[in-house]
Amino acid sequence: MSLALSIVGPRGIDVVDVALPSPGKGEVRIAIRRCGICGSDLHWYTGHQSAPTVCPGHEISAEVEAVGADALSWREGDRVVVEPLVRCGSCDRCRAGQYNLCRSMGVHGVTHPGGMAEQLLVRAETLHRLPDSVDFELGALAEPVAVGVHALRVAGMRRGDTVAVLGSGTIGLTTVIAARYLGAGFVGVTGRHAHQRSLATAVGADQAVCPDELRTLEQRPSIVIETVGGSATTVADGVQAVDFGGTVAMVGLFDGPPEFDPMQMLRKEVRLVGSNVYNHPQGEKSDFAIALEILESSSEGLRSLVTRTVALRDAAQGFAAANDKTTGTVKVLLDPTA
Repeated sequence: MSLALSIVGPRGIDVVDVALPSPGKGEVRIAIRRCGICGSDLHWYTGHQSAPTVCPGHEISAEVEAVGADALSWREGDRVVVEPLVRCGSCDRCRAGQYNLCRSMGVHGVTHPGGMAEQLLVRAETLHRLPDSVDFELGALAEPVAVGVHALRVAGMRRGDTVAVLGSGTIGLTTVIAARYLGAGFVGVTGRHAHQRSLATAVGADQAVCPDELRTLEQRPSIVIETVGGSATTVADGVQAVDFGGTVAMVGLFDGPPEFDPMQMLRKEVRLVGSNVYNHPQGEKSDFAIALEILESSSEGLRSLVTRTVALRDAAQGFAAANDKTTGTVKVLLDPTA
């Protein structure tokens, strides 16, 4: 038996025993070392979105525990991170490396059992080797970093571009770090809380302002990355703030259709694009591969995002802390080994 989180309603979390079979063909059983609480997890935790019917958690670092047939590129003890997309592998999108657009795509922690557990079965192709210099704590940040990398790539960011990131949660802050790594010339960011704005500048933003001060950025952005979602006005804010001919990429999960001024978008020829997690463009590095490079090169800044680690058995406390941004919380990790 293995421990795993069970969702029993808004703000209701239990830790239960579950049976975990041996890995089958192409599967690997991993022992979870860290799993992050994501902002998307907080949407169901607070009752704003439907809760998954499986164990949650998709920001996963782990150690290989057992290997099934046809997964022999992995060995017991290998240190890994999980790219949590479950895809068919054979459709036109998958073959093109756009498996995030697979019509039958699932996600560990949403449609398939996730990493807020002691152990997990995954497909071998979802694993990435953790660099020797990166520990499990940083490894759990590979997934949110990959989200930021993908958003910047979808937005068409080029070296020297001016970027504004709306929101200073984990995704916003990892996007700041990714933008710096990818060569942005200027990075501005908005943050509701003072500690978020302070942290944003500490990890590489040139300027951090309150959301209602977006117009005061020293440089007008050609790229805007929206990471807030919920009921925020950030799509409208981004369309208004972005330069003529610029791009706004939406990353945040919205509770309903966001409003914005389409005439302003038309007049400025703004490109509004969706950014759906991560993928592997043909002929290029995958978003996760770049994220792992960033983990190695920006470890100090990324580690500052981890503000609390709690035992898996204390997950209810961890979720409560993650949901209360007034306490200075940014990223909360669950540790099944504690």
